[in-house]
Amino acid sequence: MQLIGMLDSPYVRRAAISLRMLGIPFEHRPLSVFRDFDAFRAINPLVKAPTLICDDGCVLVDSSLIIDYAETLAGHSLLPSEPGARRDALRWIGLGLVVCEKAVQHFYELKRAPDLRDAAWQQRVQGQLRDACALLDTALAAAPADRWLCGDKPTQADISVGVAWTFTQIVAAEIASTSGYPAFAAFSARTEQLPEFLALPPT
Repeated sequence: MQLIGMLDSPYVRRAAISLRMLGIPFEHRPLSVFRDFDAFRAINPLVKAPTLICDDGCVLVDSSLIIDYAETLAGHSLLPSEPGARRDALRWIGLGLVVCEKAVQHFYELKRAPDLRDAAWQQRVQGQLRDACALLDTALAAAPADRWLCGDKPTQADISVGVAWTFTQIVAAEIASTSGYPAFAAFSARTEQLPEFLALPPT
């Protein structure tokens, strides 16, 4: 099984960390959708990261779908099974994924020539990024510091939220500063000390 994509993508990284937490062996191939476009396209014409190449050659895309399949292989989930806890985990994940999405949009807009950038769109995306970070920061500040988001062990909620902050510091630190969202930053720093995170740094 091969996971294709760079770990500086929050989607590739959450998939990779999830596979590792689930105990699913895989080979990571760090191909960039920019620098390695042709090589990536030869593997998957969609050139979408992450891409998972299953042992039988089946190609899966989208981090959430890859994680779902990995959980099926592992026979257990990184989400809580109790309905209330599962709902809470999905809320955390949703907020984390919004942070990732808006940080990605901010990053791609900056890749355009300055005279082609849409100032109104930039303002909107940056506002959404700040709002998502603020919601997470407030919720994390109120969460017990001696537990993980959904109990005594990390779940997909912790993976997605932790990865999200780290990614903002790569592409949007000027929008989401540590001083502005200290609880979010501190929580991510805690997740980054987990063995699965340390084994898969965002490089």
